[in-house]
Amino acid sequence: MITALAGGVGAARMLRGMAQVVPPSDITAIVNTGDDAIIHGLHVSPDLDTVTYTLAGAANDETGWGLAGETWTTMEALRRLGGETWFSLGDHDLATHLYRTDRLTDGAPLSEVTGELARAWGVAVRILPVTDDPLHTRVQLRDGREVAFQEYFVRLRHEVPVSSIRFDGAATARPAPGVIDALEHASGIVVCPSNPVVSIDPLLAVPGVVDVLQTRRDRIVGISPIVGGAALKGPADRLLRELGGESSATGVARWYASWLGTLVIDEADLALAPAVEAEGVRCLVAPTVMSTPAKAAALARVVLDALG
Repeated sequence: MITALAGGVGAARMLRGMAQVVPPSDITAIVNTGDDAIIHGLHVSPDLDTVTYTLAGAANDETGWGLAGETWTTMEALRRLGGETWFSLGDHDLATHLYRTDRLTDGAPLSEVTGELARAWGVAVRILPVTDDPLHTRVQLRDGREVAFQEYFVRLRHEVPVSSIRFDGAATARPAPGVIDALEHASGIVVCPSNPVVSIDPLLAVPGVVDVLQTRRDRIVGISPIVGGAALKGPADRLLRELGGESSATGVARWYASWLGTLVIDEADLALAPAVEAEGVRCLVAPTVMSTPAKAAALARVVLDALG
């Protein structure tokens, strides 16, 4: 069994590649829930949904999130009424959030509901939220405001400087059923090319997760989400710099060094391989830009070969 630590778009594409190389039922994805939010009264889990839709072959490949062929009639009607539409939910996507919200209101845990949605979409990969408990990424802006992650990411378009990040609820959160077991008993652990600060760090903030990772360090392979000094998507490069890190493959290795055994970096960063290894992290060099499913599968083979 392979266990993956996952955020959103980059992780979803990595998982899709892995599912072409090994049986999907042999993969467990532990997914960030710090991005979850209540939008229009509905519980929205962006990373869980991105992973699910992508593995189902239903995602919008142009954006990486949402559903292909989506329509926006409800949002257009809400806009005419003067409602807030800065976070748009597509008409078909709404069904997912309505179902999740109803089930959670009935008392079902998020992990159970996530499994139900995955099965409904025909996804064989086991998808687990890192926790069933509330976990909220909060962003402290340099202008003094603290905002929820989705306000920073969507409403403010992640264009404002950040001074710190905290994960509200993490101290009392418990790993969702199956999370620790999946980490302890995996033949290998893959860290998907997700934002280290707001996709992977929320997973580590849940008590017990990083402790297991440190004991499995030699069986963990990650993929750098930074290529040529920049993030392929989203604000990972800026956040690393703003929070005192370095926007480079070396910076990613340093961020993860206490628990990551091997880092795969892109061919564009070949010259950084010695610096990565100076952080105590084994370095492999390969094409890491997953512009097609075939390239994602090729990267998955590199990662799985590294795990033996």
